[in-house]
Amino acid sequence: MDARLWKKLSTIAGQETTETVKGLPVALRERAEALPVVFEPWLSEALVDTGLDPDLLGLFVGDAHNISEPLDPMPPQIFLFLESIWEYVEGDERAFREEVRVTFLHELGHFLGFDEGDLETRGLD
Repeated sequence: MDARLWKKLSTIAGQETTETVKGLPVALRERAEALPVVFEPWLSEALVDTGLDPDLLGLFVGDAHNISEPLDPMPPQIFLFLESIWEYVEGDERAFREEVRVTFLHELGHFLGFDEGDLETRGLD
């Protein structure tokens, strides 16, 4: 991917995640504002080698906010894989914005303690 497209995608993703957080209820907004969001082009080969789907759009790592005894050595954070999302939406900017929002909310849901079934019920699958 060329640098101009990466800059455009990361700018859009930053705008979408910021606006999404602003729209959350105050209690959730405070938690979401403290959670780092990292933009990467793709899932790394090292993570693919652990069995994760190479076409993954996002990933939450770390412990959910309600875990009292830390289990995961990684600090809680969300990764959004922008080139994966761009490819998934076939280069449609409007669809990219929407998928960034949905993927961010899905991963935020994991931080809040929701499992895949909970997120599917909420339309965030």
